[in-house]
Amino acid sequence: MNELFGTLSDGTPVHRWTLERAGVRVRILSYGGILQDVEVPDRDGRTGSVVLGFSDLDGYLRHPEPFLGALIGRYANRIAGARFSLEGVTHALAPNNGPNSLHGGARGFDKRVWDVSPAEHGLRLSLVSPHGEEGFPGRLEVSVTYALDERGALGIAYEAVTDAPTHVNLTNHSYWNLAGSGSAAGHELRLDASRFTPSDEELIPTGELADVSGTRFDFRAARKTGTGYDDNFVLDKGVTAEPVEVAELYDPASGRVLTVATTEPGMQLYTADHIGEPFSPGDGIALETQHFPDSPNRPEFPSTVLRPGEVFRSATVYGFGVR
Repeated sequence: MNELFGTLSDGTPVHRWTLERAGVRVRILSYGGILQDVEVPDRDGRTGSVVLGFSDLDGYLRHPEPFLGALIGRYANRIAGARFSLEGVTHALAPNNGPNSLHGGARGFDKRVWDVSPAEHGLRLSLVSPHGEEGFPGRLEVSVTYALDERGALGIAYEAVTDAPTHVNLTNHSYWNLAGSGSAAGHELRLDASRFTPSDEELIPTGELADVSGTRFDFRAARKTGTGYDDNFVLDKGVTAEPVEVAELYDPASGRVLTVATTEPGMQLYTADHIGEPFSPGDGIALETQHFPDSPNRPEFPSTVLRPGEVFRSATVYGFGVR
């Protein structure tokens, strides 16, 4: 089902699609490819929304910075100094986070209206990012498929091709609150990551892969997240061809469980400490599957280079349950 959700100032319509399967209902916007709503039952069978979102388009336009539920590109997370060199050419990007580039620049994929078409048990969203957009080289053709499987798990599959060497790092920026309201700080997280990437005051990685043992970054055994995190974790499994489960988030009050499986080597844990009204700090937890921040300037990190003739592929699956 699709319906008109609103209209941009230039007259462009924004539509909302609803998918439903196995007791899970999700709503997706053409604007930003936003995952606006995910409804799942709690341990008593009561259905509630478990992602932060706005009820109307104006909310997303007035509060763009949290990137609520949006598809992020061309490059998720930060690139230091808003520049990188690739094959001997230095590319200056649009700085939108102090001197750095964040989530693709001032007009990333989160602010684009995507083309939407039906897919099996889901939707295929697509767009073209022209050469030079926000400073990135190459004409990039991107598609993202949202689909619900027979268990009600939500899969997000990304593909991209380019006509010139470039860097690509795509993710979804949903904030999860399995209680359906209030703070998510009491949620318990298990994360299969023995290392993380320490960062400086601008949240740019130092290049070190640090052991989580004995630190507040050790979530290998489930424990409450609390607050104070905006950090990239190095997943033990590395890059994989198919999604591998790497995380579980649990809300003791509702009994809801969220599992995350991905092909990506990293995950950004962000506890929404700087989210603004109408939300409060700690109201959601972002689990952004990704390659590492600033990889274009860190050859020791897993590569994010995409070249002509290659296909960028990434997949993440969010599973829902109770206990």
